[in-house]
Amino acid sequence: MLIYGLRRLVVSVPIVFMSTFLVFVMVSLSGDPLANLKSRTPPVSPQVIAVEGRRLHLDHPLLERYAMWLGGIVRGDFGPSVAANERIGPEIVARLGVTLRLIAAAFVLALLLAVVAGVISALKQHTWWDHGLSFLAFVSLAMPSFWFAVLLKDGGVQLNAAFGRQIFSTVGERSVVAPDGVVPRSLDVLGHLVLPTLALAIVSFGAWSRYQRASMLDVLTSDYIRLARAKGLSRRRVIVRHALRNALIPLVTVTALDAAALLSGAVLVETVFQWRGMGDYLVVAIKRTDVYAVMAWLVIAATAVVVFNLVADLLYGMLDPRIRGERR
Repeated sequence: MLIYGLRRLVVSVPIVFMSTFLVFVMVSLSGDPLANLKSRTPPVSPQVIAVEGRRLHLDHPLLERYAMWLGGIVRGDFGPSVAANERIGPEIVARLGVTLRLIAAAFVLALLLAVVAGVISALKQHTWWDHGLSFLAFVSLAMPSFWFAVLLKDGGVQLNAAFGRQIFSTVGERSVVAPDGVVPRSLDVLGHLVLPTLALAIVSFGAWSRYQRASMLDVLTSDYIRLARAKGLSRRRVIVRHALRNALIPLVTVTALDAAALLSGAVLVETVFQWRGMGDYLVVAIKRTDVYAVMAWLVIAATAVVVFNLVADLLYGMLDPRIRGERR
């Protein structure tokens, strides 16, 4: 298993390196970080614009700027921001924790719901259970995350107004005035997490549950499942130890890819609920053409995709020993 993991890790490193180059080139050519400065009224002097260009390393060739930027990333420096008093690294670290909290909660909730719904649909194929869960999955697939987030936020506001007290937190990742004590603060954070997590999880639940259902149906008709039943194994053991374990392999692929894609969904959800996370940071960076901030966001997203694919490969090896024993 160790050799299998190391081999996958070695393959992932050049992919991350190539993604940094593509991100830098595409973002560098997408806009002028001095555009806002040049369009100010009254006009800014050319000397000030030239100084700002040197601060942003725009006086260097593209490849040289890339080498400087990549070297800075290794040292934890993501480059200069268009806001001279702002450092991209510390800002990213502070906001990344907020977004990871949302993504982790949404991922776990969506995965649990998808596995349970998919298994029940497969075991009760063509029954009301199957039809009902399939209907919910298709509704989930049809709902844009931002639209569902708006509905949840509006519903939370109306419920709060109806009961005359705050039942659901609808703005921010925590209260402006945090309560005293570790437990009250933790409960406050969890309270603000409920609606955004539902908005992000339900959208992913639909596709994942359909994959799980299809995979489970395919496994249940396989020869080794019939053999396990013929040996007299209990229904629970056949389903959990043999069927479910193998049916999870295709779902691992989908969830590993979509887990990173949840970062893009978090941009919309955080905007609706006014969270100061990575999503809000990306929107602000795009508005002010802060190229180095956009690059930092995209590099983190690209690295997340590679990391989750690596995790998927490792999970393959755990779920199916034949995979980690392959020779390439």
